[in-house]
Amino acid sequence: MNDTKKYIFTSERLGFRNWNLTDIDKMHEINSDEKVMEFFPSTPTKEQTTEFIERMQNQFANKGFCYFAVDKLEDNEFIGFIGLSEQTYEADFTPCVDIGWRIKSSEWNKGFASEGAKQCLDYAMNELKLENVYSVAPKINTKSEHIMTKIGLKKQYEFEHSLLSNNERLKTCVLYKTETK
Repeated sequence: MNDTKKYIFTSERLGFRNWNLTDIDKMHEINSDEKVMEFFPSTPTKEQTTEFIERMQNQFANKGFCYFAVDKLEDNEFIGFIGLSEQTYEADFTPCVDIGWRIKSSEWNKGFASEGAKQCLDYAMNELKLENVYSVAPKINTKSEHIMTKIGLKKQYEFEHSLLSNNERLKTCVLYKTETK
């Protein structure tokens, strides 16, 4: 039986919640998967994963959103994160709220990222009343770009990411955002 009370909201198959310390090892395992981290400049250490989770907990407490910890409702298995986070790196469109996802590779190609991202967009627009939500990925990450398109975001342009400027392979990124009404 699912304890849906622990979730901030749910989609058909996923529960979205704030992080807890028992997620650290599981998230570190996901962050250690080379397939998952293919389009990132480095693999986070356990300490960096812990700092990320603490940052998400604080952001949720202050803003009502974060890259949410995500469980499959059928068995309460933690599969990674999908959600919203404030981005303040140097760019024409920042500060902004970004939608992103990182789920364990064994759960890929099951529609979880698209399903979860759609639910997070709904939460962003209808509960948080955000005007726009953005999404960014390295241009070579066509899987993420496909999800951005699938959830209804529109491509804005390509840009050189200020945090990736020293990484020839990753520095050219695509920017997507919600269609403003």
